[in-house]
Amino acid sequence: MMNPREQAKKAEREAEEPAVEPIAEVREQAEEAMAAVREQAMEPLAEVLGRVDQAYAAYVEAEREVKKVYKTNERQVEQTYKEAEQQANITCEQAIEQALKVREKAEQRAEEAYRRAKEQAENAYNESVRQVLTVRKETIEQAWVVRTEAIERSWKIFSTEKR
Repeated sequence: MMNPREQAKKAEREAEEPAVEPIAEVREQAEEAMAAVREQAMEPLAEVLGRVDQAYAAYVEAEREVKKVYKTNERQVEQTYKEAEQQANITCEQAIEQALKVREKAEQRAEEAYRRAKEQAENAYNESVRQVLTVRKETIEQAWVVRTEAIERSWKIFSTEKR
């Protein structure tokens, strides 16, 4: 590749040389000039292609970064889900434990109420039996008194008649 300055220097050197040059040299110089023009025309294309390559590389890098951000976000969302699930499990376990405590207290109160009711029923039964036994005893005693009085009257009547 020959830049414009080199071409200018070459042209000055050639101008200083004798005016008559062989045709082969002129042809060679024309080919060199054409090659230089082609190179100069290729330089903007090469620059554009270079920028395209850089843009593509930047695109690929940006795509990697986006993928990395998505993966990071996915991990964060997964972590948040796991934390929420763990918190839900803890809350559920606490609610179950609380319900168990409430049930146990209710059972204790029910057992205590049952014990008191049983005790009251037993006391009522015992009082009833005591009253019935008292009534029976009094009734038997009264019947005994009545029997004794009746026998005594009968013996009185019988004894008075016998005389």
